[in-house]
Amino acid sequence: MTYTFFDFLQLVGSLGIFIFGMKIFSEGLQKIAGSKLKGILSGMTRNRLTGVLTGFGTTAITQSSTTTTVMAVSFVNAGLLTFVQSTGVIMGANVGTTITAWMVALFGFKFQITPIAVAIIGVFFAFLFSRNSRLRNIAEAMVGFGILFIGLDFIKGAVPDINNNPAMFAFLDSYTDYGFLSILFFVFVGTILTLLTQSSSAATAITLVMLFQGWVSFPIAAAMILGENIGTTVTANIAALVGNVHAKRAARFHLLFNVIGVIWMLTLMYPVLHLIDWVVQLFTETPVSVMEGAAESRGNATLALSLFHTSFNVVNVLLMFAFVPYLVRFVEYIQPDRGGEDEEFHLRYISAGVMTSPGLSIEQARKEIEQFAGVIEKMHERVNELLFDPKADRQKLMDKIQKYEEATDQLEVEISDYLVRISEHTNLEHSLTERIRFMQTMINDMERIADIYYQISMLTERLAEGKTNWPELANSEMAEMMNSVSAAIANMKRNASKDPRYVDLDHALLLESQVDDMRDKFRETHYSRLENSEYAPRAGVIFIDMLNRLERIGDHILNVNESAAGRRLKAMRLKDD
Repeated sequence: MTYTFFDFLQLVGSLGIFIFGMKIFSEGLQKIAGSKLKGILSGMTRNRLTGVLTGFGTTAITQSSTTTTVMAVSFVNAGLLTFVQSTGVIMGANVGTTITAWMVALFGFKFQITPIAVAIIGVFFAFLFSRNSRLRNIAEAMVGFGILFIGLDFIKGAVPDINNNPAMFAFLDSYTDYGFLSILFFVFVGTILTLLTQSSSAATAITLVMLFQGWVSFPIAAAMILGENIGTTVTANIAALVGNVHAKRAARFHLLFNVIGVIWMLTLMYPVLHLIDWVVQLFTETPVSVMEGAAESRGNATLALSLFHTSFNVVNVLLMFAFVPYLVRFVEYIQPDRGGEDEEFHLRYISAGVMTSPGLSIEQARKEIEQFAGVIEKMHERVNELLFDPKADRQKLMDKIQKYEEATDQLEVEISDYLVRISEHTNLEHSLTERIRFMQTMINDMERIADIYYQISMLTERLAEGKTNWPELANSEMAEMMNSVSAAIANMKRNASKDPRYVDLDHALLLESQVDDMRDKFRETHYSRLENSEYAPRAGVIFIDMLNRLERIGDHILNVNESAAGRRLKAMRLKDD
């Protein structure tokens, strides 16, 4: 045996170069597509057919079915796609991932692609430093494309030669003599290979190289391809672990869909392989059967395997298309919605799995900030109950408010951490950098609002403990102030969910001015009541303190609206004054 440990390290390194090239290629294509990816996924899923086309197109753009399925799961988690809509995208992604196999089979084995790949890198490398972001993204994709095929060429050279390593071939060949059990075993091998590489494209490339070098036969390689179809579902399922029930359902559907496809294909394995063999012989210049594994048939075998990969996924979609509603019901049965999430606040929309392109990641962060605004709205409602509902369970309300305040502290930290990770992307566009900064400001102001509401709740406790009450006019004034702040919060929540271009700052300014005017007006009436001894000094101090805190909430709400719009109107207005 001539294959050493150093040779094995070269194989691992070659695989690393291939995966690195695929990563750069995929990220470059995603950056070129930019926000269009969101539009493709969320705007072209009116029914299952358009969903399939969307999944296929997105995978063709990203060159990664894993990216598409993780995006689909993340979008379901964020409420941008429904679970049912995601099923079409996932099915289409299975078909789209076969493009990589065709690229590798056609260019990696039929042509000497390495000199061309190096030339492509030479042409586009200089543009990586361009000030034009679009040109820079194109250059990144093309450099990644070149590195991908250089890595493939290295893999071909690093795979041990059969003639010089007969013992290794005999060991592998010993597992191929058990008929259908061998097929099942190599389905498992394909699954494990995809789990280890975390890329079905890389696993497919390795399988194609092994077939081309004669290490495995065509049926064994086909079995590995089936296993890789199962392995590719794992990443999306990992990403869904921290997601909501709808994200988990989308991931479970992906796994179930692929497993059922592999099961029916295994029952028809040999007839299908013979049919593929006949088609390849019919349309290629060398009519040699790939089933026999002869050396002269290895070039055709890679094409046959790519054809098998595509045929399996296309036919699986066609066969399962009509049964999707039943699969959906089954997934909903095994992954029930247990409810109770309304009072649990945690990251619901940010995926803990593979981070997608910065633009899509920011969209997830925006949905998280919208949830943050929802917590603020709930805090306002509970404080309102404390103030004006004499029958309310005060201890229960205080516990809820404290829970909300703790939740906002955690949300601020986690969202901020996620935004920092997005900003660590190299060559991030200036507009996205600005958006991230404004989002950081939004969550900081919202956390301050939550702190103030908690302080107000403590003031209501002091009022209750002192067994003092405000006069009817003071009560009505405070109710009016609370209603005004409530309207501002509702407007803030709407603006937090909008694209910055559509935020209505004029209305936000009007609502903030109303809060300021009320504070000024009610402060004057408060001092009049104090002078007339209409309520105890302790009650009066709490009233004015609460009034001022609500006015500060109004200021923070305006800050959030300004950040949502990507502007700083308040600072500009103060400067003008």
